[in-house]
Amino acid sequence: MKKIFFLLLTSCLLFSCGNEKKAPPLLKEGGWKGVLTLVDSTGLILPFRFDVNAPNDSLTITIHNAEEKIVVNEISFKKDSIIIQMPVFDSEFRCKLTGDTLFSGNWINHSRKDKNVIPFTATYGDKDVYGCPQFDKSFPFEGRWKCLFSPNEPDSSFAVGIFRQSGGTATGTFLTETGDYRYLEGCLFGKYMLLYCFDGSHAFVFHSEVMEDSMIWGEFYSGIHHHETWLAWKDEHFSLRNADSLTFMKRGFSKIDFSFPDIDNKKVNFSDEKFKNKVVILQIMGSWCPNCMDETKFLTELHNKYKLQGLEIAALAFEKAEDFNKAKSNVARLKNKFNSGYDFLVTGFQPKDADKALPMIDHIMSFPTTIFIDKKGNVRKIHTGYSGPATGDEYTKLVNETESFVKRLLQE
Repeated sequence: MKKIFFLLLTSCLLFSCGNEKKAPPLLKEGGWKGVLTLVDSTGLILPFRFDVNAPNDSLTITIHNAEEKIVVNEISFKKDSIIIQMPVFDSEFRCKLTGDTLFSGNWINHSRKDKNVIPFTATYGDKDVYGCPQFDKSFPFEGRWKCLFSPNEPDSSFAVGIFRQSGGTATGTFLTETGDYRYLEGCLFGKYMLLYCFDGSHAFVFHSEVMEDSMIWGEFYSGIHHHETWLAWKDEHFSLRNADSLTFMKRGFSKIDFSFPDIDNKKVNFSDEKFKNKVVILQIMGSWCPNCMDETKFLTELHNKYKLQGLEIAALAFEKAEDFNKAKSNVARLKNKFNSGYDFLVTGFQPKDADKALPMIDHIMSFPTTIFIDKKGNVRKIHTGYSGPATGDEYTKLVNETESFVKRLLQE
């Protein structure tokens, strides 16, 4: 009886006798390899690297998504299970521990209703993350490529491929008219290039092969719910349509109107005093959208810089969560992540219904879509999509042009 009591007491001391608690250092510190298995029968996987640190017994995980570092600290344990909640996005890992050097289970993306559970395994100390063979010489993928996704299909679309290479490592992204594919990283060997992205929302795999005419033929997988082929031709001068010309106001309209609750349930109207005689940016977004996350970081910095000069920003969130309180919680996590000082409003509309929420706009084709309004309340520009930091020069150009346009509106 004393022995049983001692075991119970020891368990309570270690785990506070509760169901869940902040993670003690039960994982070995250092480098780990994570693997999402997209198609088990063909061996299609998405590998990525992460680090485990436990300073002062406070466990954190840092996921490396190319040059992006995603710090995860919402980690809990329950008996032999570990639950890892991704920051910003409504997704999590639910896994079983096997000692302190292995855990496995599933990654669950709650922003999707189906095909949202992907098997996952994490192993300590595997330094060869991508497992590509070593070649002395590989095809020169570096540069800018004209890409066509889903060729010969009704929904085919063009993109710009921006690739970089260093030894056997490949990085880059794809820029489309509705945004970019964010940070991609992988490897190249001979005539093949593999690129991957895992950021808590995206689970992307790009396989590519150079054909005899130096054209790229590739396959693209998004999680386990989407697959398409793509082609690419080297073209340093190829560009997409002007992102300021794709979305516009309907004929007869020049002003925006809205009335939605913020995350504290306070109704916010565009007719409110705080927007009068101000330059206003409306950010059409969703907490599930990685490009929206990148834009939120930029707009937060822009708002902090120019709010005293008369800049106001309001984010209109179109959430995939059908429960309104869940939607508000997801939006609040994004706002708090970047310590954003502007309003985030929950529209109550699903992304597919964005046109119903703002009927004066011809068509909202992308998240994010950014609307610039002058001091008289007139819409001056609508920008479709967002070229994030992974696009390099395209991002720098967008940031500079946006700030310059806002300064001009403030001076009018």
